[in-house]
Amino acid sequence: MGLRDELLKSIWHAFTALDVDKSGKVSKSQLKVLSHNLCTVMKIPHDPVALEEHFKDDDEGPVSNQGYMPYLNKFILDKVQENFERLDFNRMCWTLCARKNLDRNNLLISDDDAFKVWCIFNFLSEDKYPLVIVSEEIEYFLRKLTEAMGGSWIEEKFEDYKLQLDQEQQSLNVWELISLVGKGSFSKGMDPQTLSMAITEVFQELILDVLKQGYMMKKGHRRKNWTERWFLLRLNSISYYASEDLTEKKGDIVLDGDCCVEPLPDKEGKKCLFIIKCSDKSFEISASDKKKKQEWIQAIQTSISLLRLGQPAPHVEARQKRKELRQKLQTEQEELQKRMKELQTANENKQQELESMRKKLDEAAAQAVEEEQRRLQTQKELQESYRIELDREKMVRQQMEEQVAQKSSELEQYLQRVQELEDMYRRLEEALEDERQARQDEETVRKLQARLLEEEASKRAELEQIHLQQQRAISQTEAEKQELQNERLAKEEALQVALNQLEHLQSEREDALQQYEEVIKKLEDAANKTKSWKDKVAQQEGLIRLIQPGSKGPCKMTNWGAAAFTEAELTMREKSWQDQKNRSTQA
Repeated sequence: MGLRDELLKSIWHAFTALDVDKSGKVSKSQLKVLSHNLCTVMKIPHDPVALEEHFKDDDEGPVSNQGYMPYLNKFILDKVQENFERLDFNRMCWTLCARKNLDRNNLLISDDDAFKVWCIFNFLSEDKYPLVIVSEEIEYFLRKLTEAMGGSWIEEKFEDYKLQLDQEQQSLNVWELISLVGKGSFSKGMDPQTLSMAITEVFQELILDVLKQGYMMKKGHRRKNWTERWFLLRLNSISYYASEDLTEKKGDIVLDGDCCVEPLPDKEGKKCLFIIKCSDKSFEISASDKKKKQEWIQAIQTSISLLRLGQPAPHVEARQKRKELRQKLQTEQEELQKRMKELQTANENKQQELESMRKKLDEAAAQAVEEEQRRLQTQKELQESYRIELDREKMVRQQMEEQVAQKSSELEQYLQRVQELEDMYRRLEEALEDERQARQDEETVRKLQARLLEEEASKRAELEQIHLQQQRAISQTEAEKQELQNERLAKEEALQVALNQLEHLQSEREDALQQYEEVIKKLEDAANKTKSWKDKVAQQEGLIRLIQPGSKGPCKMTNWGAAAFTEAELTMREKSWQDQKNRSTQA
């Protein structure tokens, strides 16, 4: 986070505090006072006419935050240098906003501690407005606060608290954070003084970039005498004071990439010696014990290494990594949600297409059924008409047979009369006439039978023709029925293809859900790795957790309080730590 972003966060609190009716606008008279105070604190020449000139075209009504930003950037932030005291700047902005927003009821902390929590909030909050602190940074701050108080972090308690937060935002504003810390929600069983000291310790580490502090003996450059001083290690300097209240500063040791720190053998009755070599001078220092000596040497070497690499303080770099990880996970979640929406939209479109195809198929099937019913009805009507025609032909044939039988009967009667006449003529005519008459009668009968046979063959041919027409009509109906059956089978195959596509989309959706679960698992693994990293650093290196000041007596100082271990236990822990470090180096 750059200087401009850091300053804008504090200025945003002051601007919103001046917005009494929460309309997003502030009167120009209040902006004049705010601008003058900002210029005074940041040691910038103030131009009272510039504000009027900047807003001369907007004389009516108050000014919004967007309208004030160009003036702020041009006349204040663009001119700022790092030659001002940031604590005074933050305290000025705090004074403007705390007067309106800070609720002091039931708070166990002082206004100064609330100010320190406010500064920590600005450091850990997200770089977007309105400013909020996400649950991960809340956990980081509360965990460091608990460790500074010497307590144990209870993961389940914080998880229960996270469930009470807004499910969508999972964040707090600055006044909610101050209320959470000030009411002792996560510091029950601790007295207010312990809580205040823990807030100060975390404030010094995160805001003042204090990496380590404590009492040690320093050798003078002129009189060569040894004097006890309170040393305070930052990334680029070591300041030493007369006492731990930091009221009387005695000097600074400026660190750079060319500095080095080396242990010294015991001399002049002083033990646990080490020397800090700078470009202009060297400083001999005596720690209270070997552990303190090693911790200070290691902390100073870490600071020098960071200066050589051009890297920020460990907590700044850790915050940047957490932020980048959150942004990466948020980007992956947004991409996954976008893909899920695209898949859902494609699925809905496919379902709509499938539904449309189903409707068309149902309509085609219904139409085919209706067509089949019409064809069956037509076929039945044709069969009925053919049956009626056949019955009519049978009736005509029967009538013709009856007529033939009647003609035959008449012929027999005629022949009988002829026979009687022949009998009558036989007596009158000669035997030859009787024979000729018989031949004529036989010829007539033959012609009549031939004519009847020709008529019967003609009728039989007509019946065969009608039967053939009926067979062709039945064959044509069967072909059309087969064609409709083929169309129905083709549409069923198209429906099956669409169902297969739907199953494929569902499988893709399940894969996307699996990818989303893997991203969530990666987030949890990253959180667990961050937790294990911080625990390892706190247990082995002792760089992040600061040593609390104790009495000036000979009691032994450890990371867990005064005189917490005997000399034997301390030696065993030091040996165990050295073995772990050797194993990690060999690995």
